[in-house]
Amino acid sequence: MTQQIQLDAVDHKIVEHLRSHGRASNQQIAEGLGLTATTVSSRIKRLEDANQLRVVAVSDFSAHGFNFLMRVMVEVDGRPASQVAHELAQFPEVFATHIVTGRYDIDMLVALHGLEDLSGLLLEKFSQVRGIRTLVPSIVVDIVKYQFDVAPIEARS
Repeated sequence: MTQQIQLDAVDHKIVEHLRSHGRASNQQIAEGLGLTATTVSSRIKRLEDANQLRVVAVSDFSAHGFNFLMRVMVEVDGRPASQVAHELAQFPEVFATHIVTGRYDIDMLVALHGLEDLSGLLLEKFSQVRGIRTLVPSIVVDIVKYQFDVAPIEARS
């Protein structure tokens, strides 16, 4: 089990710099924050080792031809929701799958190239997954906030 570490002001500054300049080298971060590259490197490694930081590349959906974002709520019957969720997560169109509480058992986010892909996904692919009782798709018409890359790390009061 990874030990939780307490982030200080320097850690917060490094993370904030990486959020806005993800491709910056340790030297560039150090110069921007008045630190040494060794300090930046060791702090990033410490945060990564504690699973409190992961530096990743993010691609733009529309740049890859995905023009429709869809949320799909799934009600499961006769099979554990976790099994159904893991099977649904294997489809390349599905980029997020969550087991949730409430009326439905699974919440998914799906990216589609066009509306012509919708029927094939729902009627040919998802319908083959055993245990699905209902599928409720909702096409996203406007994105107000999409900030998946940031976990709130501010100090708790």
